[in-house]
Amino acid sequence: MTRLTVPARATRAALVTGAVVALAATATACASAGDDEHPDRRSFALRGDTLTVDSDDSALEIVASDAHTEGTVAVTRWFDGSVVAGEAPEVTWAMKGDRLVLRMHCSGLVADCSARHRVEVPRGVAVTVEDDDGSVRARGFRDALSIRTSDGSVRVTDSSGPLDLRTDDGSVRAEVASRKVSARTRDGSVRLDLSAVPDRVESVTGDGSVTIALPRAAYRVTTRTGDGAVDVSVPRDDSSAHVVTARTDDGEVTVRNAN
Repeated sequence: MTRLTVPARATRAALVTGAVVALAATATACASAGDDEHPDRRSFALRGDTLTVDSDDSALEIVASDAHTEGTVAVTRWFDGSVVAGEAPEVTWAMKGDRLVLRMHCSGLVADCSARHRVEVPRGVAVTVEDDDGSVRARGFRDALSIRTSDGSVRVTDSSGPLDLRTDDGSVRAEVASRKVSARTRDGSVRLDLSAVPDRVESVTGDGSVTIALPRAAYRVTTRTGDGAVDVSVPRDDSSAHVVTARTDDGEVTVRNAN
């Protein structure tokens, strides 16, 4: 029986390591969905006035528009990826009831994939976004919009419906005319620029600054920070129907009038 000597073991380990490095060298250095010059497009029928976008690993752009047929959701998908020593990467999409399910499968010895989706929704539809990993941008909503992502930034613009925005890791930005806004992140800054006097604003972060810009009016303001300065320059009235809450465990809090 031949015994494997220490030098032989080292040689085998070096060969294996070299093979892995060689395989890695054949993979795409850094996949980017932006490199996809020929995105896929598909329309899905939507029955009802609610839509949930369920994504596991993709950057999302959600758009409310008058340009699309009522009862139809239009999706554009960009994808780039490569896998070495594994199954070929795959992206799938399907409408299940009122839930649009977007999935990316990318695993192997060396796997590098990137996906991005734009979802265009007709007016009059309330949207909920559930994204496990990826940034979310949304615009144009007059109806309720709820966004939750585990890892990624959230940005909403040109909207006036109620907003519920949450991320575990990332910043939250909103430039809107919404009268009700809830923005929360565990790790990241929050910035809200409101062009209409809101009824209620709640902004909370575990680690990061909070900045809220408001139209001129009197507000009932509550602030808290574990470590940082607080600057409130809007008129304050403890009996006001316009309620603003800004809290952070570590960071500055600023509540001011919009320019």
